[in-house]
Amino acid sequence: MLSLVQTINSYLSDYVLVILLLGVGLWYSIRTGFVQIRYFGYGMKKTFGELSLSGKKHAAGMSSFQALATAIAAQVGTGNIVGASGAILTGGPGAIFWMWVIAFFGMATIYAEAILAQETRVVREDGSIHGGPVYYITTAFRGHFGQFLARFFAVAIILALGFFGCMVQSNSIGSTISTAFGVPSWIVGIALVIFCGAIFLGDVKRLASVTEKVVPVMALVFLIGGLAVLVLRIQYLPATFAMIFRYAFQPQAIIGGGFGYALKTAVSQGAKRGLFSNEAGMGSTPHAHALANVSCPHEQGVVAMVGVFIDTYVVLTLNALVIISTMYTSDGILAGGVIPETIGKANLAQTAFGTVFGERLGAMFVAICLFFFAFSTILSWNLFGKINVIWLFGDRGSRVYTLIALVFIFLGTLTSSDLVWEFSDMFNQLMVVPNVIALFALTALVVKNVNAAKSSS
Repeated sequence: MLSLVQTINSYLSDYVLVILLLGVGLWYSIRTGFVQIRYFGYGMKKTFGELSLSGKKHAAGMSSFQALATAIAAQVGTGNIVGASGAILTGGPGAIFWMWVIAFFGMATIYAEAILAQETRVVREDGSIHGGPVYYITTAFRGHFGQFLARFFAVAIILALGFFGCMVQSNSIGSTISTAFGVPSWIVGIALVIFCGAIFLGDVKRLASVTEKVVPVMALVFLIGGLAVLVLRIQYLPATFAMIFRYAFQPQAIIGGGFGYALKTAVSQGAKRGLFSNEAGMGSTPHAHALANVSCPHEQGVVAMVGVFIDTYVVLTLNALVIISTMYTSDGILAGGVIPETIGKANLAQTAFGTVFGERLGAMFVAICLFFFAFSTILSWNLFGKINVIWLFGDRGSRVYTLIALVFIFLGTLTSSDLVWEFSDMFNQLMVVPNVIALFALTALVVKNVNAAKSSS
């Protein structure tokens, strides 16, 4: 089974994923006149000009910032620490360059996703708001084909995020806390189930209240720690950036093999881990952006772009710079490209921070950051899965879904399985296919919003 899933993933990440993500990102960049450049400043103003850790309460839905915080909570998780570490180990430092490329075009993609989520969201009789890809997929394609694509997406996201994805996140929490503090993983699992269950069983307002406070604080703590490492390693920063650009186009010099194989590995790792990190094109964060109460869809579209920027160009890049500047520079243990058996994607970041902070303090710092990153991701992913469960089975299915999700979260802290990681990757990538098809089909609706924003500015 592991071999089969790995084979499927290799084809998806090496070919299908790269073509679809770069294709739709380039398409929307051109059709919107590079909205990620023209409206980036406006997006920053809308995001941070109205920043609040205790947002206004809404009868339904969320504030724009709460929706962004919920989206960033989903984006900033193990993909930024463990995922980026795995990309660097497998594809070399150059994989980070390809993550940047994916993210640049992904900003246009996620703008389109947020616009469509706002345009097609549904307000139910009880006042609750529901939206996401299943709603704009069935808007793009009426009839059986639309239903097939939407159901395919819904099942994929429930498995990818609600079950296997949350299992991956809890596994990372359990392993890092066990390494740093010596706390048995099963105790971590019980604590996670209690905390998550209390929030899962609440409404959207409870989730929004948690994410709007946790996300800014966790990002700030990680930034302070990462910048401290870079200040102490400042003499290695020129070489660090040089390696990212050099090994993006000459990856065989660090990961071995022929040029074609090495380049494919670097690009595919950047695409796959970039997707897992910022989720642009995957179809997950539109569920959060659909809930935002804004005056027009364009406002949430530009805010959504800021989410990708923060995730990839700030948090993920900072983690990558710490790893490369401490592990791959001339005095680092990975300088020659040979990876010791004691180094893996799960402990690479801890080892990197440990070279400056000391082994124990480095492990503790990463464990604390990863706990908040992964915990907030679990909260958002559970919500995204629940929205699709309700769309498929109605409200009655949400309770059963919550119980199954909590079981997966607990099991994740007890065992580490390559098969679970591969399943998570596979369904993550399968989500992209129906989502991107709908994005292409609804181009006119997105462009209409861009033109309306242009004419009103």
